[in-house]
Amino acid sequence: MRTKTYLVTGAAGFIAAKTAQFLLENGHQVIGIDNLNDYYDIRLKQYRLEELNKFSNFKSFIGDLEDKETLSSIFQENSIEVVMNLAARAGVRYSLENPYVYLSTNTEGTLNLLECMRKSEVKKFIMASTSSLYAGQKMPFVETLPVNTPLSPYAASKKGAESMSYSYHHLYGIDVSILRYFTVYGPAGRPDMSPFRFIKWIHEGTPITLFGDGTQSRDFTYVEDIAHATIAAEKEVGYEIINAGGGNNPIPLNRMIEIIEKLLGKKAIIHQKPFHKADMMTTWADIKKAKNLLGWEPKIELEEGLEKTVQWYLDHLSWTKDLHT
Repeated sequence: MRTKTYLVTGAAGFIAAKTAQFLLENGHQVIGIDNLNDYYDIRLKQYRLEELNKFSNFKSFIGDLEDKETLSSIFQENSIEVVMNLAARAGVRYSLENPYVYLSTNTEGTLNLLECMRKSEVKKFIMASTSSLYAGQKMPFVETLPVNTPLSPYAASKKGAESMSYSYHHLYGIDVSILRYFTVYGPAGRPDMSPFRFIKWIHEGTPITLFGDGTQSRDFTYVEDIAHATIAAEKEVGYEIINAGGGNNPIPLNRMIEIIEKLLGKKAIIHQKPFHKADMMTTWADIKKAKNLLGWEPKIELEEGLEKTVQWYLDHLSWTKDLHT
């Protein structure tokens, strides 16, 4: 396979960094852009970026998707062939507090990228979307379900980005793969998400803050599997929305806590809070389309993935123990 030049947005982010790593290991040129915002502890982003900077075929820019001039110059100065828009303001609850930044990053930022692609005649666009769009729908979640009633500004901003991408596909022939991710976890994962939080809190004996009774369940998906799905989505598809999730029966949070307790040899102290109305009780991906269209399916089961995640946390304990959750 010939080498290509990829633009990966949000390159210091959890999923983007792993995707970029796999591309770099395969000899491709990767241009990464990230604004290094402090939505969560920036030390994690710096760690991921340092790992990518070890590759000579990686070029990094500090910048924002809202900055049209910076984006334009990146496109003008580099022969980009594939754009992977993995940058996003994520998190359902925080989107209720600051909806404007979700619109500007997730929707308007996507528009800025598509405009640069149009002007530079870049024809392949891969975009990270979210399972949060399925809130209120019947399970398992299939891509054909109507998702016209998003229940949070975060989901609404991603719906806007999906719709804008379709417009540019229709008008300008850009080939678009939309990946709706389902609860991604793994080493160097986001500290605002339950897998990282629970590992840290159980290890140090801090009470777990649990919204609901722990029976709510998620279609947990290991980050390396998600990165492979993202790369597989480079296939020419026209315009497609594709689920990328674990694909098995959803796993209750209580089960995840039990596994972490066993791996750490410690019991969790649990403080319950009411279930948040903007959250989803269960997520469950139907991944038949990903299997048939991309030849992709996840390989890592939750027990194995959590073991690798816990080990990474312990291996880097000198600084992971101080990360803000």
